[in-house]
Amino acid sequence: MSSLSLAVRDSATMLRRNLLHARRYPSLTLNLLLTPIMLLLLFVYIFGGTMSAGIGGGNRSAYIAYIVPGLLLMTIGSTTIGTAVSVSNDMTEGIIARFRTMAIHRGSVLFGHVVGSVLQAITSVVLVGAVGVAIGFRTTDATPLEWLAAVGLLALVALAFTWIAVGMGMSSPNAEAASNNAMPLILLPLVSSAFVPVDAMPGWFQPIAEYQPFTPAIETLRGLLLGTEIGANWWITIVWCLGLAVLGHSWSKAQFDRDSK
Repeated sequence: MSSLSLAVRDSATMLRRNLLHARRYPSLTLNLLLTPIMLLLLFVYIFGGTMSAGIGGGNRSAYIAYIVPGLLLMTIGSTTIGTAVSVSNDMTEGIIARFRTMAIHRGSVLFGHVVGSVLQAITSVVLVGAVGVAIGFRTTDATPLEWLAAVGLLALVALAFTWIAVGMGMSSPNAEAASNNAMPLILLPLVSSAFVPVDAMPGWFQPIAEYQPFTPAIETLRGLLLGTEIGANWWITIVWCLGLAVLGHSWSKAQFDRDSK
């Protein structure tokens, strides 16, 4: 078999392994998935009336439309914490050391984790999106091309943050540390434009919300689904995602190639 064929075969085997783990131990994914769902319900039914007065002119449905794109991106950040924990478990239990000694493509172990985690993240996004639709979220005449671009955006963000989570998991001494190290992936969306516009925040806080990866991604997704202005956010999002993916891949590969942890 060619080197490419071996890489594809071994990556598929590792992907199957990670999907089986996710199916046998779904509690971690479900617990992380509950965070964006609970926030969605909380901000719609508890805070929705007050928040919509400032954003939707008192129209609760307008506020639902506003926050759902942000929570879809937050779902990705939330589910990647499970990736960091899963990778850390593999490191501490010794299976990664065992894989290093086996005649398999070295990159297949990492790619199995990444592809499996991206699929789980997209599945979680679909579930959160379904909850959003159930409580009233509707797109604004999004074309098939815009829907395709939205799916591509979500997949790109999931890929970028999954690579970062893999690096965090491989560099953490245990699963608890991995979970703590990956916590910014949930906290960053909370200080983005997910719940309120950046210009409604205090002046000193606006740069924190604006110059981070989630805000341009959220604004791009809003533009694709709701027809709002995207501006430069689309290419800023791509730059952020490519940069994070390259950083995460390099970090993860360096950790994996070490002889010992």
